Amino acid sequence: MKLVGVSGALAGDKTSVAVGSVLAAARHIDPRIEIELIDLRDYEIEFAAGLPLAAYNEDTWNVVKKIQSADFLVFGTPIYQASLTGALKNLFDHLPEYAFRNKVTGMVATGLTEKHFLVLEYHLGSILSYFKGLIPTDNVFILNDNFDPETDEIMDKRIMQRIGKLAEEMIKLQRGIMNRD
Repeated sequence: MKLVGVSGALAGDKTSVAVGSVLAAARHIDPRIEIELIDLRDYEIEFAAGLPLAAYNEDTWNVVKKIQSADFLVFGTPIYQASLTGALKNLFDHLPEYAFRNKVTGMVATGLTEKHFLVLEYHLGSILSYFKGLIPTDNVFILNDNFDPETDEIMDKRIMQRIGKLAEEMIKLQRGIMNRD
């Protein structure tokens, strides 16, 4: 099985660390799982203009194909103005309507205030559902204060436990979809 993580932040490391932590937790649970992190900072995704995918640059094409080839996915975003990033939304605009059919789609978010924890449930979750993704019950919201200010590593053990539970649930659900042990 291949698990692809997408970090939707164009600035800072916290979201990439959070997504990478889910990938590492999944690999810890099952070392046979192939993992890949797509950090949108590393790609120049063109602005979606309603054109066929072939009309866009190589980065846009490659990222969409990596997402489509994944067995299951985890998406991460910082919360800006009570929403996901424009960069992540733009990426979603390049995907076909059934992009996540038969795929588990986990969610993690980082934010400055506790007021934004519901963005995962009510905003990002609705987008993943639109694409027919199966959304686990365990999503993870991480306050910026839970990261070490110098290394951007997650310091809170409870957050790391929740990340482990998310990874475990994602693996179980995806195995069920694929009828694998």
